[in-house]
Amino acid sequence: MQDFRKSETLKNLMRAFAGESQARNRYTFAAGVAKTEKLPVIEAVFKFTANQEKEHAEIFYNYMKELTGENIHIDGSYPINISQQTVDLLRAAKHNEYEEFDVVYKDFGDKAREEGFEEIGRVFHQIAAIEKIHGDRFELFAHLMEEKRLFLSDVATGWMCLNCGHVMTATQAPGMCPVCKHEQGYFIRLELAPYTMM
Repeated sequence: MQDFRKSETLKNLMRAFAGESQARNRYTFAAGVAKTEKLPVIEAVFKFTANQEKEHAEIFYNYMKELTGENIHIDGSYPINISQQTVDLLRAAKHNEYEEFDVVYKDFGDKAREEGFEEIGRVFHQIAAIEKIHGDRFELFAHLMEEKRLFLSDVATGWMCLNCGHVMTATQAPGMCPVCKHEQGYFIRLELAPYTMM
């Protein structure tokens, strides 16, 4: 097994920690843009994903606890995605998540296993799979926005208000929730709603 302090795996853990930390902030910033555009449902998607990125960062960070008090120098490149258009931020987020899934974390996991860090390699591969789910989710919402179908369906669909939990079936989310009076931007397709029991 490679000496952890001299391993590429250690550097990759720090790169991953830095990347996840930055992704969390980018998604928090993007949530603010979605809020400005009166899209609370997209704001919620960005915040939900940001919280998962924070957990990923903590997982990677904890693998480095034996180096507490030390500094680790890394080289890396990280994306800049600044826009006042929510759909642009969804597209950029999708791209970044897919890159982590199919290139970065796969390679990091393979390197960790090659260096004898089987558990770290497994976790890199597992988090890579999660990043694919994140990318798919961003893709779905970007597509719905581009097609102007975020609140519109071809068939009767369940819709949930994220503010009060009101559920209704229609081809379009209402302009305003009939229960709490929040705007249409709070509605999400029921099959995409968090914690639904239906």
